[in-house]
Amino acid sequence: MTALDLTAAALPGTDGTAGARRIAAAFARAREAGRAALIPYVVAGYPDAETSVTVALAAADAGADILEVGLPYSDPLADGATLQRASQTALANGATLEGSLRLIERIGAARPDLPLVPMAYANQVLGGGDGEIVARRLADAGAAGIIVADLTPDEGAAFEAVAREVGLAVVYLVAPTTAPERRAFIARRTGGFLYCVSLVGVTGARTDLPASVGQLVRDVTADSPVPVAVGFGVSTPAHVKAIAAAGAAGVIVASALVDSLGADGRDVDALARLVAELRAAT
Repeated sequence: MTALDLTAAALPGTDGTAGARRIAAAFARAREAGRAALIPYVVAGYPDAETSVTVALAAADAGADILEVGLPYSDPLADGATLQRASQTALANGATLEGSLRLIERIGAARPDLPLVPMAYANQVLGGGDGEIVARRLADAGAAGIIVADLTPDEGAAFEAVAREVGLAVVYLVAPTTAPERRAFIARRTGGFLYCVSLVGVTGARTDLPASVGQLVRDVTADSPVPVAVGFGVSTPAHVKAIAAAGAAGVIVASALVDSLGADGRDVDALARLVAELRAAT
């Protein structure tokens, strides 16, 4: 057993939390239906607070199994042009962390059976501490988990501890460049699911996915004790179908959905149609 294996074995992660169990149940329902789970992404506060709630509920009703909710941030390092623009618009229209938490609470109250997994950055969540305040607020708002895009398990133990206390799953990411030993270590520490980044780069709708994505899905799934969901660049029903066929438990679609809202972010019907098409491809 390597040093990384020993470290992973010594730390419990967050897959035993109530939030992780809610996420696991959503994956199980999709699996029983013979398909991958669909995880659409919406941006809290984009284009404004009220419309973003409408967008979230439309995504839920059109076929989301789990809903990822981006919390607007001024320096979204993992995001490409579409999500950066949406985040900047939301911030310009008054979005704050506190406001985003209230929106999550509203979405959760309206669709209590839908697991919500916000996506944020370490500076928002931890703020130089262990993140207990935000973790507790997220749990109180009804979130099942949290993706902190720039937090690694090496630095995440303190946050995992407070997340376990309040019942949140902390979802970690792996990339095509993650070495197999490292990938297995991260998979043992993630909660609810393992986020598999399909490509090297930032988010953004793409015409084609890397030819290697099928093998990546198979390799990551073999290493992971929890469901594997694939995101970054996933844009079309054909992409979803291919990733599901490769054995992914879930498929995450973000930028393509934000793009579908149109230049002003208000074409909710177009987003709902795309979610339904993506769901049919799972």
